[in-house]
Amino acid sequence: MTKKNAKAYWKENIKYVLILLVIWFLVSYGAGIIFKEALNEIKVAGFKLGFWFAQQGSMYVFVILIFVYVRLMNKLDKKYGYDE
Repeated sequence: MTKKNAKAYWKENIKYVLILLVIWFLVSYGAGIIFKEALNEIKVAGFKLGFWFAQQGSMYVFVILIFVYVRLMNKLDKKYGYDE
């Protein structure tokens, strides 16, 4: 692997990490704190949606984002020849 490919691989990896962190921030901080009042107008299984995101939703989203990251990195590894 050339130095140019390694740099492109790292740059794309950082892009994925930043995008996934922004999504996690929006879900955990945004839905659980900032937009809590608006989301509390919606009920899911008897619980207010803002409360649900603050208590459990952000954890579920975090676990899903881990699987998304693994999938993205597997594709990225294949693209740059690291898929051994």
